[in-house]
Amino acid sequence: MARLLLDVVAEWQLTDKSVVLVTDNAANMISAAEIGKFPHVKCFAHTLNLAAQRALKLPAVSRLLGRVRRISAYFHRSTKAKHLFEENQRVVLKLTSPLKLITDVATRWNSAHDMMERFLQLQAAVHATLLSPALNVDESDIVTLSRADLANVEEVVKTLKPVKDATVFMSEESSPTVSLIAPVYAQLLQSMSDTIGDQPLIRDVKNAIKTDLLKRYNSEAEKKILHSSSALDPRFKGLPFLTEEERLDVSAGVTSEAASLEEYERRQRTEADEAPGRTGSLGTKEELLSVDDNVSDSAGPSAPKRRASSLLLSLLGPAFINDTSEPAVQSKTADASAEEEMDLYCRSPAVPLSEDPLDWWHRHKGTFPLLSRLAKRYLCIPGTSVSAERVFSTAGDVITAKRSALKPDHVDQLVFLHKNLEIPKC
Repeated sequence: MARLLLDVVAEWQLTDKSVVLVTDNAANMISAAEIGKFPHVKCFAHTLNLAAQRALKLPAVSRLLGRVRRISAYFHRSTKAKHLFEENQRVVLKLTSPLKLITDVATRWNSAHDMMERFLQLQAAVHATLLSPALNVDESDIVTLSRADLANVEEVVKTLKPVKDATVFMSEESSPTVSLIAPVYAQLLQSMSDTIGDQPLIRDVKNAIKTDLLKRYNSEAEKKILHSSSALDPRFKGLPFLTEEERLDVSAGVTSEAASLEEYERRQRTEADEAPGRTGSLGTKEELLSVDDNVSDSAGPSAPKRRASSLLLSLLGPAFINDTSEPAVQSKTADASAEEEMDLYCRSPAVPLSEDPLDWWHRHKGTFPLLSRLAKRYLCIPGTSVSAERVFSTAGDVITAKRSALKPDHVDQLVFLHKNLEIPKC
């Protein structure tokens, strides 16, 4: 797997870039990241799925799910029950457009949440239908839920809702997501803490989710990526989910990294300017003074202007070129510039959660040139591997029984075009 990933990096000519690997929590992917020396971020959606599945496998929750699932399946297989159910929705619930009960999918935990939520929404119509004499329902086939069961289902749905909302929000592709992991992770841990009045079942659900989440994102390398990303997102730059000492460490790390990036880019510019056949942006004094000697007199209307410029250079060139090549005010060091930007960034007004961080950095890149470049490197990292999983669905739509003769290269091109058909304008 590590060799395959390195080959992909080489194929896309990314060997000179900072590549971050985002995968699920599988042991082979963690090992591949270590062997290939990739900075690694575990998919947050997969992490939430593991935690939620652990809660749904609790015996009491599993029994509740089984009962709701049996009732839902009954309405799906009985045409008469389905018709009466739709009529009861119009009469009892006053719904003009009848809804169907949802049956969960084993591979998607949130479908179980949706199934229970829809059941609660329509429970009055369900109850009225199951008690209808026209159906003559056999209680051995359909197990009706008691009031205690319904209360438990309602509490489970309420408890799992933050996890579902986080899963849906983190699965977006149109906005940065890696910076959301640390604050959402901290908020979920807090919401899964025991509160006064929790029923034993709800306490077990919360403990199952919290216990599983606490096992994730414990490596220092992963914490550094997540905390630095959140610090570079203007919505979360205050890092309220960290201690004061941790905030200072993250701030110092981001400042140091911004300074290192600036020093690296300065060296790159210097090497490019000093390369054979290349000069700086102004060129040497001799080149500037002799530039007009190579211009033909037949250069048109611009020739007099160039000659005037040449005369001005002849009169004032020696004094002013020396001044521009050796400015009186020494430029700031990369460390000083980074510290000044970080201080100003931390003191800038808070940004609402509804604002797009990429738009904010685009508007303020002139004020924070170093931090804005560093923000690009971090905020481009996806917080989940959901977009990659969606590619498999796209490939399944491309390769069908009637298109089985497609060559692998053509499949690759079709999938690529489908995913990049609409490129957003900058």
